[in-house]
Amino acid sequence: MTKILFFDVETTGLDYMNNGMHQLSGILEVNGKVVESFDFKIKPAENLIIEDIALKVSGVTREDLMSYPSEAEVYRKFIAMLLDYIDKFDKFDKAFLAGWNNAAFDNGFLRAFFERNGDKYFGSWFWSNPLDVMVLATQHLLSERHTMLNFKLMTVAAHLLGGIDESKLHDATYDIELTRNIYQIVKS
Repeated sequence: MTKILFFDVETTGLDYMNNGMHQLSGILEVNGKVVESFDFKIKPAENLIIEDIALKVSGVTREDLMSYPSEAEVYRKFIAMLLDYIDKFDKFDKAFLAGWNNAAFDNGFLRAFFERNGDKYFGSWFWSNPLDVMVLATQHLLSERHTMLNFKLMTVAAHLLGGIDESKLHDATYDIELTRNIYQIVKS
């Protein structure tokens, strides 16, 4: 049984050890069928650094962050959802993490989130080899890459999917929908 957790995070900075997530959104597929979608807003833990430039990218304020549920509350909800689909005690029952540049960025934030909530068993939920859609798209677009200004999500999405709504970019829910749609094109 193949399980893929497409996910995206919006963060309070670029360092997963010192910054935290303020949004965690995703789509869980089991055997190619969407079984769950989620969008969690998160109040970062008190000891984490909040950088104004990161908030500006996402269009949120410090006041917004303070109104969100705590990391601990979101962690409990996230785990409750995962428990419906993954048996963390079965070493053959895990999900692939999939996202845009997730191997280099998002996965670190998600793992740190687990650790801050006392869960040292990240590997019980997820396979260690992620599906990085940016890497898959690279292979798919080898012969066209030189015509593209950059390889950001919005550029690749516009190239492969046509029109995108730039006003929705950097919202984790929209970004992961784009990523999943790109995956459907480049996976073979």
